[in-house]
Amino acid sequence: MNSLADQLLVLCLLINFAVLGTSRLAFSVRCVAVQGVLLGTLPALVHPFSWHVSFIVVSIILVKGGLIPVLIIRAIKKAEIEREFSPFIGYIPSLVLGALFTSLAFIFAAKLPLSPEHEGLLIVPAAAATLMSGFLVLMGRRKAISQVLGYLLMENGIFLFGLLLADAMPVMVEAGALLDLLVGIFVMGIVINHISREFSSIDTSRLSALREE
Repeated sequence: MNSLADQLLVLCLLINFAVLGTSRLAFSVRCVAVQGVLLGTLPALVHPFSWHVSFIVVSIILVKGGLIPVLIIRAIKKAEIEREFSPFIGYIPSLVLGALFTSLAFIFAAKLPLSPEHEGLLIVPAAAATLMSGFLVLMGRRKAISQVLGYLLMENGIFLFGLLLADAMPVMVEAGALLDLLVGIFVMGIVINHISREFSSIDTSRLSALREE
């Protein structure tokens, strides 16, 4: 089980690099959706079966792997954009920084005291690397939709950290976390819609040109 969980975590790390290194928004959304499905299966691999764990697995797969990607793809089609051009941080520098952050995540994880059942797993380094990759996408991209994807990557990293506490985490807390995520996505969707409608662009850098009258 631990070996399979580590393999899934390695795939999650590779997905981080796929998102960092591509300009295609639809491809990035599909990568984040696949990562959401992989994350959804992890609780069943690292914790004994329980109704709580089953609820987490089903809800995460449905929301992260289905509902949220569909909403973002719909926003992409409505905004009529396909690629992220001229990001604040280029794609090759993003990959280099992503590799650096991933290395630092492994160094950081090696210094943390973990419970015996979690020692040797890649949960902590994968969580930290995904969190920092999401922050890099959030800060390094111009398009609001790309920034939404960065937010989702960061949330995936936080979810991985939460796996360490899955046995003690009540169902309502997990449901509340998912609700917060959905609310954040809906708010971002509304903002993207208004930016696109009013300024014919979802390039957030153009907002700096606004001045108070």
